[in-house]
Amino acid sequence: MIAQTETRSPVPAFEAVRWRIAILLCLVTTISYVDRQALSVAAPVLREEFRLSNTQYGWITYAFLMAYALGQFALGPLIDRLGTKRSFTLAVAWWSVAGMLHAFGRGFLGFFSLRALLGLTEAVNFPAALKAVAEWFPRNERSLATGIVTAGTGIGAIVAPPLVGLLIHFYGWQAAFLVPGAAGFLWVLAWKRWYDPPETHTTITAEERSYVLDGRAAPGAVGRAGRWRDYLRHKETWGLILARFTGDGAFYFFAFWLPNYLHAERGFDIVRIAWVAALPFVAADLGALFGGWLGGRLMASGATLDAARKGVIWLGALLVPVAMPAVFVDSPYVAVLLVSAALFAIQVKQSSLFAVPMDLFPARDVASVWGLSGAAGSLAAAFAQPLIGWLIDHYSYTPVFALVSLMHVASALAVTLLIPRIAPLERDGVLR
Repeated sequence: MIAQTETRSPVPAFEAVRWRIAILLCLVTTISYVDRQALSVAAPVLREEFRLSNTQYGWITYAFLMAYALGQFALGPLIDRLGTKRSFTLAVAWWSVAGMLHAFGRGFLGFFSLRALLGLTEAVNFPAALKAVAEWFPRNERSLATGIVTAGTGIGAIVAPPLVGLLIHFYGWQAAFLVPGAAGFLWVLAWKRWYDPPETHTTITAEERSYVLDGRAAPGAVGRAGRWRDYLRHKETWGLILARFTGDGAFYFFAFWLPNYLHAERGFDIVRIAWVAALPFVAADLGALFGGWLGGRLMASGATLDAARKGVIWLGALLVPVAMPAVFVDSPYVAVLLVSAALFAIQVKQSSLFAVPMDLFPARDVASVWGLSGAAGSLAAAFAQPLIGWLIDHYSYTPVFALVSLMHVASALAVTLLIPRIAPLERDGVLR
């Protein structure tokens, strides 16, 4: 079985069903990020129309992140019971409804409630997508398949500002929510038609089915996954939780507040926001690619896994403070370039941090540990949103940029102090 997973695929990539599944998963991740970014791009218009303060906007973004975090905790077992196809069908249909209902939102309470519904339903995306990858890909192809799926986050963040901004400019802010929601329903139709497990898929060849099924099982991935208390007795798990808790909010700040900042502080109208706000997320995707390449390059040059991971984590963390001068420079475009550099650095760091759960834990436990740390990051970002709004209302963006600039240094410290050596925790099939 192990030898089979190392052989070349018997079906060319452009004919293989599994790579079409990966593209579908990338597409739905892109749609989900356009849905969540629609409010951020529309925020300057909505805040003026409904007279929302920065503090109120902070609570609205809190509602999304809190529901998203709780969903990551609660919905994993439900996904396992319903199966990948049914879980995704229901989740995308519901989050598309939630997104479209934003067009009928009126005031603080309405957007708060709709944002919570969107966050809860979108929490299904990554657990279900990774479950689909596990069903369809042999172990030697899973990292590439996962990379294709997660590329949807960057694509969505890049597409959203020009798409949503132009929809608002030509058709009104309601279109910013109706069009992405409709795209979700189109995706559901394609998903229901084209997705089934490889065991029952009607168009997969016998050769590809055998290749996938023989390569799915991996050493260290058999057996039952542990329980939360099994993971929490390891300080390394707490290092991952604290690293995400202290760091994830920085990315969410730029994702949720950058259009507001460009409008309120730099005088950008919705059309300029549409084009300029996408640039930092192009830099973010480039940072993820560079960080992933650099980590592999360091190991190929003789660095240990521990040294390579921590070296890239610290390189990114120490570059994030380049965001701080953005609030002081006169040119708005220089400010955007500084924010872009900070997002590049954040994703350089995250490219290695996100790989650490796979370095520490066997495959059967990675999703559970990821869920714990990811939920911690979303919870921290959720609690930060009202505080960010309050600081902007009562002071300015300056203290917020200062905090964001230092968050990833704290995150890197958590990794260094609580994960003294990045190496597998499993010995002889048992977590030590």
